[in-house]
Amino acid sequence: MSLFDRFRLDGQKLFITGGSRGLGREMALAIAEAGADVILVGRDGESLEQTTEDIRSLGRQAWSFQRDMGQPTECEETCQEAIAQHGPIDILINNVGGRRENIPTEDMTLDKWRELMDLNLTSAFQCTRCLGKHMIDRGQGGRIINIASINAFVAGRNIAGRHYETAKAAMVQFTRATAVDWAPHRITVNAICPGGFMTEPNQRWAREHPEVIEGFQTQIPMGAFGIPEDLGPLAVYLASDAARYMTGAALIIDGGYTLS
Repeated sequence: MSLFDRFRLDGQKLFITGGSRGLGREMALAIAEAGADVILVGRDGESLEQTTEDIRSLGRQAWSFQRDMGQPTECEETCQEAIAQHGPIDILINNVGGRRENIPTEDMTLDKWRELMDLNLTSAFQCTRCLGKHMIDRGQGGRIINIASINAFVAGRNIAGRHYETAKAAMVQFTRATAVDWAPHRITVNAICPGGFMTEPNQRWAREHPEVIEGFQTQIPMGAFGIPEDLGPLAVYLASDAARYMTGAALIIDGGYTLS
């Protein structure tokens, strides 16, 4: 097998949450280009349809579920339906999430905390439990990629909503613990920790809180935000045989922000 053949994903199937826009869309397209078929989950029907068609234009099969994975019942049902309708699934990317709310800790209600933790953490647990069990029972190994954040390690500055830092730090440790448990099953579990990327949520932050985005950018040693396409090659690597011996890792991609 040649070096580049080890990155091929022919005959495999990806399930990705939050897969129709931003970072999720670019990872889904990259993995499809490497040869995998794709199951997309997202809330926005228009972007789901567009991304599904873009994947099919690459010569791959694609299916979509318009669901809110931050709702535990919907999340569970979607995973079960995906396995029943489109299984087996070889690659899982837990991408859905976001800060969404800029509420100081002292003002955040318990209900809001639970809602946002369900979005950023519980959804990843449910998908991992359901699809990971499917991988274990199948006995062919698998790849799980959790999208955490540099906020697992550093607090966002001049911004509230500390549910996000809490959930992403827990995501990294969940990644590490699950990697230990499932290594004997040849299932690798790794995390990607993005820094500043000018996705739609950050474009919204830039409009509503320009001082936050401007302050963030001045502290990036490379001088600019990343673009979503930067995550595609890293996701392909972690999903492929090239990364068969990497598990429990949390890979930071942030233009050097966390170095200073």
